[in-house]
Amino acid sequence: MKNFFTSMLGSLAALVLFAIGCLILLFGFVAAFAALAGRDAKPHLEQGSYLVLDLAQKITEAPPPVDFRSLGGRSDTLQLRTVTHALRSAAKDDRIAGVFITGDLAPGTFGTGFAALREVRGAIEAVKASGKPVSAYLTYATTRSYYLASAASDIAIDPYGVILMPGLSSEPVFFAGAFEKYGVNVQVTRVGKYKSAVEPFIRREMSPENREEVEKLLGDLWSGLLADMAPSRDVTPQQIQDVVNAEGLIRPEAAQQGRLVDRIAYRDQIYDELKAKTGRAGSKEPFKQVTVEEYAKIAKDIVDTPGPAVDGDEVGLPRASGRGRVAIVYAEGNIVDGEGDPTEVGGTRFSRALRRLRQDDDIKAVVLRVNSPGGSASASEVIQREIRLLKAVKPVVVSMGSYAASGGYWISAYGDRIFAEPTTITGSIGVFGIQFDVQRLANDLGITFDAVKTGRFADALTITRPKTPEELAVFQEMVDWIYREFVGKVAEGRNLDRAAVEEIAQGRVWSGTAALEIGLVDEIGGLDAAVAHAVEKAGLGRDYRLVEYPRKKELIEAIQELIGQNTPGFIESRGLVGKIAERIEAEVSLLRSFNDPRGVYARLPVNLSVR
Repeated sequence: MKNFFTSMLGSLAALVLFAIGCLILLFGFVAAFAALAGRDAKPHLEQGSYLVLDLAQKITEAPPPVDFRSLGGRSDTLQLRTVTHALRSAAKDDRIAGVFITGDLAPGTFGTGFAALREVRGAIEAVKASGKPVSAYLTYATTRSYYLASAASDIAIDPYGVILMPGLSSEPVFFAGAFEKYGVNVQVTRVGKYKSAVEPFIRREMSPENREEVEKLLGDLWSGLLADMAPSRDVTPQQIQDVVNAEGLIRPEAAQQGRLVDRIAYRDQIYDELKAKTGRAGSKEPFKQVTVEEYAKIAKDIVDTPGPAVDGDEVGLPRASGRGRVAIVYAEGNIVDGEGDPTEVGGTRFSRALRRLRQDDDIKAVVLRVNSPGGSASASEVIQREIRLLKAVKPVVVSMGSYAASGGYWISAYGDRIFAEPTTITGSIGVFGIQFDVQRLANDLGITFDAVKTGRFADALTITRPKTPEELAVFQEMVDWIYREFVGKVAEGRNLDRAAVEEIAQGRVWSGTAALEIGLVDEIGGLDAAVAHAVEKAGLGRDYRLVEYPRKKELIEAIQELIGQNTPGFIESRGLVGKIAERIEAEVSLLRSFNDPRGVYARLPVNLSVR
C-alpha cells in the first residue's frame, strides 16, 4: 500500500510539473508571437486610399482593458475616440481619398449607444465637409447602423437587403411570475414615483408611471435621431416617419423612393466602383484601402498637429508632447462596491485612480466620461467624494455618453460643466432597496432554517425569511435618507434650488435635450467639446497632451487574463438561441452587480434598453 501511494504521488507530481512546463511554454510562445507582431512597421498607406469603417464591431467609450490585437488577430471592439479621431484626421489627410462604411453594428452592454454614434456621425460629417466622398453600403441595416450611414454622401443598398428601422422600443423583462412560481419572495423599499428599477421583480407589467416616462424618453430620442438624419438626406423628419410607418422593415425599393438611400446595387458593383476611384479598375487586387484600426496608428501624425481655433464642435488638437496633460477618465458600466471587474465601475478602484490624478501635478484637468446606468449608492458616493476633492484643485468637466443616470448622475453632479448629447439617457434621481428571501423555495425542497441572535436586527440581512415590518421600516429609512442626500448633492453641485430638484427627481429618466432644459446638464456636445472646455479652463491653449484611464493592460497582464479568465461578452447574438442566451446573460450579470453592502441602489430601471 505504501508503494502504491508513493507511486501515485510521484505520478501526480510529475503531472503537475508537466502542466506547469506546458503553461510556461505557452506563455513563452504567446509572448514571442506578440513581440514579433509588435515589431511590425507602421501600416503602409497608399496615396488615394479609402478609409474603411466596418460597423461589425462594438464601439466602446473606454480603451479595451485587454488589446488582443497585440496578440495577433482582430479585435471585436473599437474605441470611440479611435473612430472619431481617425475620421477627423482622414478629412485633412491628402492620402485619404474618401471613406467607405459597411457592415452592421453589434451593440454590447453599454457600448454603441446613440450618444456615442452621434459623435461618430459628427466626424463623418467633417469628412463630407472637407469635400471628400463618403460611401455607405447597406445589407441588413438596423436603426443604429442606418443612423450612421445616413450621414454619407452616397448610400447604396443590396437588392435583397433591408433597413430594419421600425422605430424605437423598450421591452422590459418581468420576473415576478417566475419568483412566485418557484417561491422567491421580494421586498422593496424605494423613493420616487418614477423609480421603476424594482418593477421587474414585483410586477408582471410596467406601471403607469414607468410607461409614461419611457414613452416620453423614447419620443425624445427618436425625435433627435430624425432631426439628425433628415437634413443629411434632404428630407423632412415627417417624410422619414412616413416611410417608417408605411414599411417598418424597409425594402430597397421603398428606401430609394423615400430617399433614404440613393441607389440599389450589388456589393461587387460597389467594389468595382471603388477600384476605379482608387486607380485599380479591372485589377484583381482590392481597392486601395485602410481600416480605421490600422489608420489610427498613423493618424497621430495628423491628430497631434495643432488644428484650427476652437469653434463649436471643432476642437484644437493637442501636440504630441505638451507642458500639461488632460486626463480622460472613463466610467463605463455598472457602478459596484469594491474593485469590480474590467466591465464595471468599481468604487474602490475608480476612486483610487481619481486620487492619483489629483495628486499628479502633471495632470492639469480631468474629463470624466460617464457611460453608466448607476448601481451601488455607497460606491457612487465614494467616487463622488474623490471628484469633489479633485475639483478643488483642478478643473473637472463631465462628458455624458449614452447613459449617465442615477448613480451615473450622482458621480457627475459636481462637474464644473456637464456636456451631454440629445440622445443621452440621464437623470433618474431616485433610490431603491431590494431584499430577496428564499424561504418558501427552500421549504418546498425540504430545507428549513433556524437562528440565534444577540440583537433585534442581527439577522435583518438574511435571505432565509421575509423581513419583518420593523426591519422594512429600517430599510425604508435608509433609502429615504440616501434619497435626501442625493437630492441635496444635486442641488449643491448644480446650484439649483432643492425644491426644483425634488420636482425633477422622483427617479424620472430624462433625455439629454430635456436635461438641458431643466438644468441637469449645461451644454449639448460630445467628448471633444468637453475636452476643449477642460483645456480652456486649465489655460493650456494647444500645448497639452491627452492621457486616458483606465490604461490598457501590459502584454504579460493580457496573457494572464487570456489564460486565466473567461473573457466577457463572448455570447453572440446569432439566431434565436443566441438572442435568448444573450438576454439571459445580461439579466444575470446585472443581478451579480447588486453588491451594495446596505442593499441600496441608485440605478436606472434594470432592463431599460432602447432598441
